[in-house]
Amino acid sequence: MRAILQRVSSAKVTVEGQVVGQIGVGLLILLGVGPGDGEAEAQLLAQKTAHLRIFADAEGRFNQSLLEIGGEGLVVSQFTLYADLRRGRRPSFPAAPPESAAPLVEAYTAALRAFGISVATGKFGAMMQVSLVNEGPVTIFLDSELFQQPRRA
Repeated sequence: MRAILQRVSSAKVTVEGQVVGQIGVGLLILLGVGPGDGEAEAQLLAQKTAHLRIFADAEGRFNQSLLEIGGEGLVVSQFTLYADLRRGRRPSFPAAPPESAAPLVEAYTAALRAFGISVATGKFGAMMQVSLVNEGPVTIFLDSELFQQPRRA
């Protein structure tokens, strides 16, 4: 499972001219589900997202989490995070199929809510327009596969 976290002062998702999800201060979360991902990856990424210290404290240092600032989350499913560009000029997308990806996007969202985070969502499988005001800018990439590898010295 992969996620792009963008620290925002506001973000919203529109589908067919209607706002379907909107937040104030918090994280816009673009979430991709890979083949073989399961509930464990959803839980791990949600835990990392909720506790990642990427918000400024009183001294301007990255020292506070989404939980500590009382921020919101906007989860938008994005299979293109699994783009494979190794051959040719047109990417292929070996992401999990929709029937297995949709429940895992829901599991991730539910796990964030279980931490007490207010979470809005896009619409799975829809053509969406995403608007955001990126603060910093701060953009972080999370990949559940990387958490299983040892840290470099």
